[in-house]
Amino acid sequence: MIEKLKKNKFLATVTLIYGILFITNTDKAVLSVKNSGYYIKEMLIIMPVVFLLTSLIEAWVPKKMIVKHLGDNSGLKGYFISLLLGSVSAGPIYAAFPVCKTLLNKGASISNIVVILSAWAVIKVPMLANEAKFLGLKFMFIRWIFTTISIIIMGYIISKLVKREDIPMEEEKIEEDTILLRREYCMGCGLCEKMSPQYFKVENKKAKVLNKNISYKNKKKVKEVQDKCPAKAIKVG
Repeated sequence: MIEKLKKNKFLATVTLIYGILFITNTDKAVLSVKNSGYYIKEMLIIMPVVFLLTSLIEAWVPKKMIVKHLGDNSGLKGYFISLLLGSVSAGPIYAAFPVCKTLLNKGASISNIVVILSAWAVIKVPMLANEAKFLGLKFMFIRWIFTTISIIIMGYIISKLVKREDIPMEEEKIEEDTILLRREYCMGCGLCEKMSPQYFKVENKKAKVLNKNISYKNKKKVKEVQDKCPAKAIKVG
């Protein structure tokens, strides 16, 4: 029990605060729970779409393309593409983090990731439209110009202060002769079940591993499943 609490310190602390709040101020506690419920509901709607997007980037966008257009040597073109990606994106800013992590893993530069995140946060197209409506077109346009310049400068500075090795990039460790299935990436195509039914089965439109331990004679076949998985959801140790 104590070990579980140590591993989930944040959750335990929040639960304790809620408990104290319910005792000392029930009305505020109820309001707080309602607000938390709203944001949890929002995340449950948005995050599956985000995971699908990240799995598509992982599976279908070649690393060479990311490096060419968003990598360290992409220059002004990279900044322009990053601004465009951030500006046309939908959803709250927390939805940008897994997308940017995937792009970073595939070779995008830190400066371009900063630009995408910042553009997503402060110069999205729907936001600019509302800004022009309430504060005027001139205000919106001038603010957009200076914000864009600031974002690019900030991206450059952060890329000099923060190196790639400062960012946690490690992959989930896989034991030798075992299967790791990232279900959030799975598209439910059923290819793994067709190729290797003794190890995979599709349930509720998602693949599951029937036996994570691979025998020596079957390892080559399971490796083929890994290579052909369109979502790159399967990893073999």
